[in-house]
Amino acid sequence: MTSFILKRLLAMIPVFFVVSITVFLVIHLVPGDPIDNLMRAGSSPALREQIAAKYGLDKGLFEQYVIWMGRVLTLDFGTSIIQSRPVSALIAQNLPDSLILGGFAFLFSTLAGISAGVVAAKYYGSRIDSGITTGILLGSTIPSFWLGLLLILVFAVWLGWVPVSGARGWSSLILPVIATGLGGVALVARVTKVSMIEIGRQDFVMLLRAKGVSESRIRISHVLRHAMIPVISILGLRIGWILGGAITVEVVFARPGLGSLLIRALNQRDYPLVQGCLLMLAMAVILGTILGDVAQAAMDPRQREAAK
Repeated sequence: MTSFILKRLLAMIPVFFVVSITVFLVIHLVPGDPIDNLMRAGSSPALREQIAAKYGLDKGLFEQYVIWMGRVLTLDFGTSIIQSRPVSALIAQNLPDSLILGGFAFLFSTLAGISAGVVAAKYYGSRIDSGITTGILLGSTIPSFWLGLLLILVFAVWLGWVPVSGARGWSSLILPVIATGLGGVALVARVTKVSMIEIGRQDFVMLLRAKGVSESRIRISHVLRHAMIPVISILGLRIGWILGGAITVEVVFARPGLGSLLIRALNQRDYPLVQGCLLMLAMAVILGTILGDVAQAAMDPRQREAAK
């Protein structure tokens, strides 16, 4: 198992560098200049050159990337051009809010998705299955920001059950969690349903029925346990994608977090801060993928043998 984990970590190193190059180039090739947000009307060109030299923006893109990556490898993400604060400090200040939202959204999508998939597989071909499948399709196609606006309109404005926006207490988490996690519910439920149906048709299940094992025990103790192998892989990917999806939801609900920090930095063309936020989100996806692979290998020894 240790060698499997090491191989997965080594395989992610080139992915990390490709992602870092992409993040760096995208933000630098977008029109706009962070210096414009620091310059006052009538400022001299000499002052612009002085500010550019201060933040290393007078160097070529390749040299800027090498300097930035050298700092990143020492966990130094640079200094925000607009806020004049270390990027790592700004990320550390806003990350807990995103982790709370993402964690509850992940828990919601996992529990609701597996439950919906189990019920749909049990009543496969019935109206219950059709209703769940229809809900799954709708949940996977509705954008999270549009769903967030709809939830605000119905439950906050019309019914007044929860706050419209902000982070005032646990009740303000309900709508953002639903908006962030509903797409994950659809994905997890679909994979759980298909996997349980396939496992339920295998010979060992028929043998268990022939031995007189109760249907509920077969479904929960045997079929669901084996069906979790592909679901675990999907959940690993969801760890990273949920943080990414929380960006738009945080903006819609005016919540603090990496999403609000990133959007503000994008509007100000704050290169170091945007790069730091995007790299953190990319690392969440990479680490989620590794965790999913490790968990899947722990449950299925065939995965470890195939990696040798």
